[in-house]
Amino acid sequence: HGSLKHAMPEKIRRLESFGLPVAVDWAAKEGWTPGIHDAEVFFNTDTEGFWGAFDKQGLAAVISAVQYSSDFGFVGFYICRPDRRGSGLGYRLWQTVLEDSVLKTVGLDGVVDQQDNYRKSGFEFAHRNIRFGGVVETDVDTPDDLITLEINDIAIVDAFEQTCNLFPESRLNFLRGWIGNAKHTALALKGPMGIRGYGVIRPCLEGHKIGPLFAQDAKDAKTLFGALLQSRSDQGSKVYLDVPEPNQAAVDLAKMHGMVQEFETARMYKGPAPELDLDNIFGISSFELG
Repeated sequence: HGSLKHAMPEKIRRLESFGLPVAVDWAAKEGWTPGIHDAEVFFNTDTEGFWGAFDKQGLAAVISAVQYSSDFGFVGFYICRPDRRGSGLGYRLWQTVLEDSVLKTVGLDGVVDQQDNYRKSGFEFAHRNIRFGGVVETDVDTPDDLITLEINDIAIVDAFEQTCNLFPESRLNFLRGWIGNAKHTALALKGPMGIRGYGVIRPCLEGHKIGPLFAQDAKDAKTLFGALLQSRSDQGSKVYLDVPEPNQAAVDLAKMHGMVQEFETARMYKGPAPELDLDNIFGISSFELG
């Protein structure tokens, strides 16, 4: 078997945190404009959720399978090094990480040309997401009930997300890093359950990305959107918003500000799809973690 072993020297193993910047760098090269601090936040959400396939040159393919609970997980960062594409290595990594999954439901945001492959693995289409981008001018009258969220507010945010069906599972670890990151700005509107809407803006390698943007009506969404944009130090930079297409008010919000469609994904689920209230989701958190 010596020759066979020689032909396939790949190893598949969990990634340590220091392997993640490579994955984020690859995502940037794919045009996915990741946030500058995404790697550490994503990794800390599930430190056992990131995997790599290695060959003689080093990391050859990556995938993340972040587990939020025993019921729900989300797959992202599925990228193969360009010279290894078509070799079957990426799919072998996929199978290794996902074939023994005991999760009831797994979600992903698939690029268009991979959707058939995901179907073959048992994933079913739920809805399209559209990434809008543009340089947005905004002037907003800041309402009295707008507050800045701090790390101590994550329980309130989590309760809001769960009560309003905005995310399938509690995600305190994710929120701790997302809201607690000094370079992210998280704003909310006060409401009867503590808050009635919130959003986060973060710096990316190019421009800024807003996500999530959750609100109970279009007026609140527009207020939060404008306030988040105003919080940037560089007002002229490009901004991105990832919108679930069934929420027409969210599509309108992006278009109203002159943003244009740049990219789309298919939200797909294996197992029972969570019943999220898409009408209150004006911007999803991320294509990598749901």
